[in-house]
Amino acid sequence: MECNDVRCPVHGNLKIRGNIFEGIVVSDKNQRTVIVMREYLAPLRKYERHLRKRSKIPAHNPPCIAAKKGDTVKIEESRRISKTKSFVVTSITKKGAGQ
Repeated sequence: MECNDVRCPVHGNLKIRGNIFEGIVVSDKNQRTVIVMREYLAPLRKYERHLRKRSKIPAHNPPCIAAKKGDTVKIEESRRISKTKSFVVTSITKKGAGQ
């Protein structure tokens, strides 16, 4: 498939730097944008335990990758793409039962 996206890390000229996360796509309704939910453990020093937390991160979804709802994806930080997006989907690690 031909990818003409300038913001694609593979075919375009978008540089990747910073954090690398893995999460599940919970929404793919917006054009070229997915919402990725990642779960992580946060330390709770007072009780010497960990809290299970989750966050939703908007990420750019290039047409050559085209992640769907339910997929497990790898997202990497880049420069600010829009008001809310500063991450880009780089690969799909596991296909989900998308709708």
